[in-house]
Amino acid sequence: MGDAPFRIGIIGLGMAAAPHAEALLALEGQVEVVAAFSPSTARREGFAARFGLPVVDSADAIFGDDSIRAVLILTPPNSHLELVERAAGAAQHVLLEKPLDISLARAEAVVAACRRHGVALGVVLQNRYRAASRALLGLMAEGRLGRVISASIRVDNWRAQSYYDEPGRGTHSRDGGGVLLTQAIHTIDLFLAAAGAPTEIFGYAATSPVHVMETEDIAVAAMRFAGGGMGTLEATTTAYPGAPERIELVGERGTARLTGSEIKAWFHDGSTLTEGAAPAATGGVVPVMAPSHDLHLALIEDFVAAIKAGRPVPVDGEKALLAQRFIETLLRSAAERRALPFI
Repeated sequence: MGDAPFRIGIIGLGMAAAPHAEALLALEGQVEVVAAFSPSTARREGFAARFGLPVVDSADAIFGDDSIRAVLILTPPNSHLELVERAAGAAQHVLLEKPLDISLARAEAVVAACRRHGVALGVVLQNRYRAASRALLGLMAEGRLGRVISASIRVDNWRAQSYYDEPGRGTHSRDGGGVLLTQAIHTIDLFLAAAGAPTEIFGYAATSPVHVMETEDIAVAAMRFAGGGMGTLEATTTAYPGAPERIELVGERGTARLTGSEIKAWFHDGSTLTEGAAPAATGGVVPVMAPSHDLHLALIEDFVAAIKAGRPVPVDGEKALLAQRFIETLLRSAAERRALPFI
């Protein structure tokens, strides 16, 4: 007889919930959703009707259920710390939608709470599960590019003003930031995993005339790496109609270029590497969220398997904290108008 399904609760049933719910339904038999909660009655009813999953009318019903082994937290960033503390205090593992929280101090407290209570903390940085992303991390781990000479990130997103007109969007109080913490964090996370952390960052950040919002919709940075490598970042939500994110790494032995879901690499020995599929032409505005739930499925399945096996979860709080420290350093550099060390 097989193992009993891994029992999960969900808190937060907004825009981020759909791909998670679809992934959890695809994992039927391995995972069981015991209860889902939103403070909004309409969202609870809509979620139950769409996905056929059970809902409850309080978070207490989830935190008080000893059979629930992990909680999937999909609420706005400014609520994360308190919810994580409650889950960790109830000995429930946590799978948390990015970012960890709205400030570096609160993000560090999220990681510390899970460490203190001995529960796993996974973070939803699902782009790591693309075949192209894995290929990039693999060739870097193998040293195929050699020492990094040049490294760049480009995130060209488009968000209409209506996106920021939603209450709380792009504010310090709810989201903690703009394009860097909300959109570019996925690419920054992957970049840091592949290229390593820089030693110094000089950043600029601003709100462009395209949007009326509180936080930045454009940011650029120059970076230095140990060993003499240099790099750049450009990220914006003003780039109509949007384009796939890009990471390019130039090393002593070759060049690797990741464009959305495809990687191409060329090596000095004449060999090449191609993995994944080129992003499809949309003929218009690039969608805000990809329609597929495949990456969320892979991430949740990996998270559950790690807990069952007693091994560290692959995309953990420390990895997410590195990306958040990078963003915090860039924004502080922009505010202080000087280069800052990145530790």
